[in-house]
Amino acid sequence: METTIDRPPRTAMEVFKLLPEGTLCEVIENQLYMAPPPNEFHQGTLSDLFLEIGNYVKQQDPGIVRFAPYGVYLDDESVVEPDLLFISRENIELIKKDGFHGAPDLIIEILSPSNEQHDTVTKKNLYEKFGVKEYWIVDPENKVATGYEWKKGKFLSLGITTNKIPSKLLHQTFSF
Repeated sequence: METTIDRPPRTAMEVFKLLPEGTLCEVIENQLYMAPPPNEFHQGTLSDLFLEIGNYVKQQDPGIVRFAPYGVYLDDESVVEPDLLFISRENIELIKKDGFHGAPDLIIEILSPSNEQHDTVTKKNLYEKFGVKEYWIVDPENKVATGYEWKKGKFLSLGITTNKIPSKLLHQTFSF
């Protein structure tokens, strides 16, 4: 989304809105985070998961799936670009021209060597704060997935799995 302002940007969100489309950047609590392009393990895993989850969602029609780069505006100070997300039919009205405004129902982040701490701590805490119903962190090199579900205002562990994501939200197991 292209934005112009008549003065220097005052917030990280204003800087974010001035960036060219496709820039790998997120804003978390008014701080900019930038990353290099994902590596081959990351992209291969993302492709596999998108095909599996996308085909399931297309057949069952419980909502829609999106993949990065896709803006998720959690509030006025935080916009993220999850690797993969699911939005239930009940929340589709929160989709706007520039992305999704609210907490997606399911988010999957795929680790890269440069972002492990970002996904396992910073973004996990952010997704918990905003009530993402299910969050999976995938380590593509070791083929391990760690899951969380949001219950009573906090994340509870769904456990650690190998080569699969057993989504409680979608009632289906997806391989990667």
